[in-house]
Amino acid sequence: MWIRSTMAYRASFAMTLLGNLLITGLDFLAIVLMFAQVDALGGYTLPEVALLYGLSATSFGLADLAFGSVGRIGGRVRDGTLDTLLVRPAPVLAQVAADRFAVRRIGRVVQGALVLGYALAALDLDWTWQKALLMPVMIASGAGIFCALLVAGAAFQFVAQDAAEVQSAFTYGGTTMLQYPPTVFGRDMLRSVTFVLPLAFVNWLPAAYVLGRSYPLGLPRWVAFLPPVVAVACCALAGLAWRTGLRSYRSTGS
Repeated sequence: MWIRSTMAYRASFAMTLLGNLLITGLDFLAIVLMFAQVDALGGYTLPEVALLYGLSATSFGLADLAFGSVGRIGGRVRDGTLDTLLVRPAPVLAQVAADRFAVRRIGRVVQGALVLGYALAALDLDWTWQKALLMPVMIASGAGIFCALLVAGAAFQFVAQDAAEVQSAFTYGGTTMLQYPPTVFGRDMLRSVTFVLPLAFVNWLPAAYVLGRSYPLGLPRWVAFLPPVVAVACCALAGLAWRTGLRSYRSTGS
């Protein structure tokens, strides 16, 4: 329904999509301007940073396209309109994700894919079948990890009711952090995004294997192949959190 509504005004949709593409592209433009003054950032060249950026932006773009609308769940919890979703013969999470579905978010996916394409063309990599296989696995696993964060943030709103910005700090903030090399961050930050909130498995760890670099924490190289396992675990925990939050819902009481 929302897709048909959006496509009813195709010129407006095209302009909105282009605007979204340009706005998200400003992030990478800032990195390009930064490299106009330096040759490397944390020991990473522009194409290497572009690889990190492209992987992070594409993965988050896919997750945001599928589950970006769940951040509005706090408003439905506050005003009790979640009740209308509970009586429909469809999963509540699917209904929340489809609510006001915004096709324009595909602009972030396109922009991330373009930067990723530039990085792969500019880098002189020694390709092996493991590295080639790891590329699509990184994108799919990263999208899964970000989806889990979005759903877990929505589950938290059953308690907080107005925590959309807290959720954004870990999702939008997380993808922005991952666009920069891990070498520019302190070891405590690296430990927290590796062992607590496993954002490093979106791109830092597997990309280090593709680029032939060692990870700052000195982890073994085989951890680069763990993103699918981490994504499944994150999705399972997020699903549990969602079910727990949904069961605690008590409407408005009026």
